[in-house]
Formats: sequence, C-alpha cells, structure tokens
Amino acid sequence: MLKIVAAVAVLATSPAHAWGPTGHRIVGQIAADNISGKTQAEIAMILPKGETLAEVSTWPDEQRSDPDEYWQKTATPWHWVTVPPGKTWAEVGAPPEGDAMSALTAFTKTLRDPAASQEDRALALRFIVHIVGDLHQPLHNGRGDDRGGNNFKVEWFGKATNLHSVWDRELLAGNELSFTEYTDRLEAHLKPEQTIAWWTADPKVWMAESIALRDRIYPEEQGAQLGYSYQWTWRPAAEQRLTQAGVRLAAYLDMVFGE
Repeated sequence: MLKIVAAVAVLATSPAHAWGPTGHRIVGQIAADNISGKTQAEIAMILPKGETLAEVSTWPDEQRSDPDEYWQKTATPWHWVTVPPGKTWAEVGAPPEGDAMSALTAFTKTLRDPAASQEDRALALRFIVHIVGDLHQPLHNGRGDDRGGNNFKVEWFGKATNLHSVWDRELLAGNELSFTEYTDRLEAHLKPEQTIAWWTADPKVWMAESIALRDRIYPEEQGAQLGYSYQWTWRPAAEQRLTQAGVRLAAYLDMVFGE
C-alpha cells in the first residue's frame, strides 16, 4: 500500500468524521451527477466494478477501524487542516505529519501517474473523494485550539455533545432522509448559475470559505443550549457546503482526468 507521508505518533484525540456517512455520500453522488463522460470512464477503469463515488466517499473513515499503523497513525491527519483565525492555509502550511491539503496534493499526483498501480490509484481516488468533502466542512478547517470543535461542548436539544458532532451529523439527521433522498432534494434546488459560480478546482478557495464560515458558527460560550434556532440558522449553510462540495469534487476530478 502506498504510504505518501511518513508515519508519526498521533494522540487519540483526532477530530470526528466529517459530515458523517450521509453527508459524504451526498457529496459523492452530486459529483457523480456532474462529472464529464470522460471522467466517468476513467473512474470506471480505476475502481472495482460497481463501486460508486458515493460508496467510496466514506471508505477512508471506515478504514480508521483497521489496526494497521498506516490507518492508526500515518493517515490520521489527512482529514483536516489547521488554520488559526486571521491566517490562510498558504501562510500556515501543513505540519510535518501532513494534513488534508498535503494529502490531496500527493494523492492527485498518484492518480495522474501512469506508472502507479491500479491499487494505488484506487486508494488515491477514494481519498480525494473524501478529502474534498472534509475541506468543505467548516470545523475540519480547525482553529488549532479545540480539536475542530470537538472540545467545544454544547447541548443539542438537551443531549450533551460537541459542536463538531452537531455539524457532522445532527444538523442533517433531523430531516431523517437517506443520502439519495437528500441528494435529490439538494439537486432539485441547484441552479445552473450556481453550478457555474461554484465550479472551481482550487482547494484554497474551498478552505477560505470554510474558515470564514467556521468563525461565525461558534456559540458565545461553552455548554450552550442549541436547538431549533441554531438549526434554522445554520442547516441551510451546511446543505450549501455539501452541494458546493459535490460540484467542486466534479470540477476537481474533471481537472485531474482532463489534463
């Protein structure tokens, strides 16, 4: 298995999975509905028959249960970036162990390498699909002081949790929709001019948007009681980020396979 970043020890306090399975699958499906025919063919030659972008979108999170050192240490930092308030990723850069942006760059190089094995290209593609979703989740663009909101405790409709989990799952779960139902709902409201406006393969744009949103979504204090008001305010933003992630994933894959 290709190991593109040196293994490092990582504390067991890594951020939770971004978006949860439903969110990641929505991103994968929206991308699948917007990629070019050439990109579809390229993907079909890389992934095992029958695997879809929606299916592989959750694979890097699922593999985190594997006890192998690659999944427990090496790949752990590839799900987020850390950018303190007032900074950009370009100013901060990746830490020595790597992050989502450095992993995206390395996996893109592998995907474009005609000498890479099919196994390595499939690994790279699965990670790219997942990382694009992660970078659109505001709390996977962490401030560096609270593990991407995992240490920011809140109550969600009376249940103790944290801000990261609210954005990963709770904002979407209240609709009780499957990922296909949610995708259909979001795509029904996706306007052609939005697809055009959002069509960018530049991760720095995605991260800048996520950071701007991140700096607005924190409650005033720890232990805040969150419910209908927070849901009403921020669920549309979460849904927009998912839709944008799907469009951007399509743009990114078209760029990778088009050059």
